[in-house]
Amino acid sequence: MSNVCLPPWRPDMGDGTYQNPILHADYSDPDIVRVGKDFYLVASSFNHMPALPLLHSTDLVNWQIVNHVFQRLALPPYETFAPGKGVWAPSIRFHAGRFWVFFSTPDEGIFMCHATDPLGEWSAPHCLKSAKGWIDPCPFWDDDGRAWLVHAFAYSRSGIKHKLQLCEMSPDGLSLLDDGKIIVDGSVSLPTLEGPKLYQRHGWYYIFAPAGGVATGWQTVLRSRSLQGPYESKTVLHQGNTAVNGPHQGGWVELPDGECWFVHFQDAGVYGRVVHLQPMRWHDDWPTIGRTTDNDGPGEPVLRWQKPAGVLSGPPREPQGSDDFSSARLGLQWQWQANPQAQWFRLDNHGLTLPCQPLPLRDGLPSFYDAANLLLQKFPAREFTVTSAMRARLHNDGDRAGVTIYGERYACLGLSQVQGDCFLTWNTGWVGDRGEINTQTEYICPWPADAMAYFRIAVGPDALCTFYYAKDDGHYHAIPEVFAAGPGKWVGAKVGLYSVTSMRVSENNTKHQGEASYHYFNLTAI
Repeated sequence: MSNVCLPPWRPDMGDGTYQNPILHADYSDPDIVRVGKDFYLVASSFNHMPALPLLHSTDLVNWQIVNHVFQRLALPPYETFAPGKGVWAPSIRFHAGRFWVFFSTPDEGIFMCHATDPLGEWSAPHCLKSAKGWIDPCPFWDDDGRAWLVHAFAYSRSGIKHKLQLCEMSPDGLSLLDDGKIIVDGSVSLPTLEGPKLYQRHGWYYIFAPAGGVATGWQTVLRSRSLQGPYESKTVLHQGNTAVNGPHQGGWVELPDGECWFVHFQDAGVYGRVVHLQPMRWHDDWPTIGRTTDNDGPGEPVLRWQKPAGVLSGPPREPQGSDDFSSARLGLQWQWQANPQAQWFRLDNHGLTLPCQPLPLRDGLPSFYDAANLLLQKFPAREFTVTSAMRARLHNDGDRAGVTIYGERYACLGLSQVQGDCFLTWNTGWVGDRGEINTQTEYICPWPADAMAYFRIAVGPDALCTFYYAKDDGHYHAIPEVFAAGPGKWVGAKVGLYSVTSMRVSENNTKHQGEASYHYFNLTAI
């Protein structure tokens, strides 16, 4: 009963053009680097692990996930669910034969990882500055051998906003050499100035930085003849007359022939911050980005454009989504809600098996929303279909497993054990305005023990989701209630699998732990 997996979204139009977004998924705060014929992109991953997805392309349009910079973050908050924390706004650079990724966590500080082979193992995250609210770091190695780092501030932690700071850094990227200097104050004309990316060209220092806020902002470029400033600024990309709100925060990349491009995000609400690709040109040592009517005004985002010339262009491809669980490792599209634990899953001839893990407690009650062991991935398009097949072996009252659409509103369709019997169960929940968890449970029908269950989720316009179930006869039945997906904390909605229990772990029930085996998970066009 598995499907032929047609991609839910394809940016490459197959005729030499592309459509935006090039990544119709939640790759927030993207940055990009070119090394030879290869392009690499990183994005924020917040509390989700493995962290810092690394994507690869040869033509800036067709991307796939090729690695994660690290698997876990060895800090106490990330052993449990910490929504909205974790990796914020990374930057990626290639210097001295090595790839470098700098990132911040909002409460701990600024970190760095490096690798000679981006597809191999990266160094463990190294903290070069412990600080609350120092965010969005970008390194820069100048021609004189000195190294620098520019960053922004999170007001919620630091009490500082709208400002960019420059620090001298050791050339090995291991430490900052001073306490920093504010080089740009955007309080008056560049509110919410953040996400700086530092470059040099033709004797000018440039800082590409977004302003105006996530949903409604614009892209600013600042320039100076001196790294220390003063800087003059210019708006180079804004929404204009398009439907692309808040086009900003990203990176500039130059091709071998001098052709320039800019990647940025658009806040698409429940779908997350999707990634666009804009043509970029230079005039009077200022960049112009997107479609422009003159060389002096800000550009507007393009929705369809000619693909970059002079680069390798292979067959169309998209970030991974479907998984038949036949590999020895989980697909790179999957992430957990916190540092992963070995006991959360196994891959064998049964496919993917998820043992039922105890739900954490909130206000003394088991909380699905706070579960760290949910196996999730990003929404891949505005409309798509999920299908999966599962066999559950539930042993304890409170064991539950199935498929979920997850955010600060969530819905689950699966099997659960109640008073020794197995039921098909529909669960929904949401986080209230005061942080309380509200839940509803409906027992649809009894389910034969150890029988296969087939699930389908159709995500339609406006992220309205219809859940279906089927037995071996292949006839799907819809859950009458349509679920309106909602975003998470700083992230879009996610889709995936769960296997949990409301029973507390004890010596007795660990030997009879419930579990569920998944045979496939297919994402396809609706």
